[in-house]
Amino acid sequence: MGLLLSRSAAGGLRRRLDTLGVKLFLAIAGANLVLVMAVYLIYSWSFDRGLVEYVNHTEQARLTPMISRLADGYRKNGDWAWLTEDREAWAALLGESLGWRLPRRGWLRGEDATAPAPAPDERRYLPFRAGRPETPVQGGAVPPITIDWRVMLFDAANRVLIPYPGAEPGEMELAVKLPIRVDNRVIGYLGYIPRLRLVRSLESITSVQQSRRFGVIGLGMLAAVLLVAALISHWLSRRLRALGQGATALARGVYSTRISARGHDELARLADDFNHLAQALEAAQRGRQQWIADIAHELRTPLTSLRAEIEAVQDGVRPLNQGSIASFAQEVQQLTRLVEDLRVLSLSDLGALTYRKEPVALAEVLDDALSAGRGAIAARALTLETMLDPAIRVDADSERLTQVFGNLLQNTLRYSESPAQLRVHLQRDAGEARIDWEDSPPGVPAADLARLTDRLYRVDESRARASGGSGLGLAIVKAIVDAHGGRLQASASALGGLRWSIWLPMSERQG
Repeated sequence: MGLLLSRSAAGGLRRRLDTLGVKLFLAIAGANLVLVMAVYLIYSWSFDRGLVEYVNHTEQARLTPMISRLADGYRKNGDWAWLTEDREAWAALLGESLGWRLPRRGWLRGEDATAPAPAPDERRYLPFRAGRPETPVQGGAVPPITIDWRVMLFDAANRVLIPYPGAEPGEMELAVKLPIRVDNRVIGYLGYIPRLRLVRSLESITSVQQSRRFGVIGLGMLAAVLLVAALISHWLSRRLRALGQGATALARGVYSTRISARGHDELARLADDFNHLAQALEAAQRGRQQWIADIAHELRTPLTSLRAEIEAVQDGVRPLNQGSIASFAQEVQQLTRLVEDLRVLSLSDLGALTYRKEPVALAEVLDDALSAGRGAIAARALTLETMLDPAIRVDADSERLTQVFGNLLQNTLRYSESPAQLRVHLQRDAGEARIDWEDSPPGVPAADLARLTDRLYRVDESRARASGGSGLGLAIVKAIVDAHGGRLQASASALGGLRWSIWLPMSERQG
């Protein structure tokens, strides 16, 4: 039992940690920590390198006056004997040139350290502690790092003339040699051993100090990084959590959900897209509800009429004769047409409406559709004007196009006022076949033109339900035209009524 509880607790902890906020926090904090470490390493490397370069540059700068004095002495004496035979002169030259206070007299000759103190006129050669030279008597500023007794003299052939005290044979190879020139001729070299131990010691001490300072800075940066990462992850996760809650609400059918979109970043645009989606779903829900209500109404109207006529025959109010049977048949036909229109639209929505496309002469399809309605045209005394290009061919299902033109004709016959007019033109338009279908008044307000192809939509003023029709014919026209890759547009007619413009892609095989 305890094992099961521990596993459950571990699983719950894993789920709590496996969140976007935690992942964002870890990602931001980790990236900044890597940046801090990189800055620390680069800083340490550059500091060590700069310290070594500074020490070398300082030592060479301190030796420059010594080189000038050696060149002057050589020019005056003609050789190095004035130094090699008098080491005290070498020591004095070192002290005067480099600002050192020399150790006891005789240190170059290895005399006893218990020798008497120097005379008053020799006080500038007071003893010093190794590695820590005393303040020079000449009052010059001592650089932070100065060379100690590691200076030696080489001749032009790189032979050692004066080594430094205590030098080991192997150390001579480490000497840095600075040329001494007289009249552009190298007459010797002033050599010194780089102070590697002192540099390493300084590097170690300074590195410790810098590491401590940088550690304090790093802790401050770490605290700032963690705080910023926490704030950013909280801010982002809160906005994403709002999107997740909104998506959950949409999945439950609450289409009135909206998300506050602040700013202009990607999350704000995502929130706007979410709100548009919710608005579209809400409109689709209202449309579906309205669709169901309109269908119920459309079905109820003929059913109510049919039921009233049947009850009238049953009650003896109306005799059962051919007239009453014809009235029953008319109501049944209206119901059948409505159900068939609903079936066609449903198949179109599902993509299951079949089309058998082949190259057809569009003028012949139009002429056949108009010929099929000539009886109704004559009954309404409709004036028909056609201008059809017989050479235009399109890849289409001729039966479906006949249905399109038949619905447009029914729409014209049903709503046009007498004396009615109809003008049908077929022509080429920028590589497409264009059909213009124009009728006479009444027209349609411009605000209602875009909704004429909505299902069960009617314009109350001029396209009243009393004129008949289910309000599905134009929706079927649009579905069929769209399935053929065409376009359908409603506009005002020059005859005073409504104009339908249809564009269909022309067939590659023209007659």
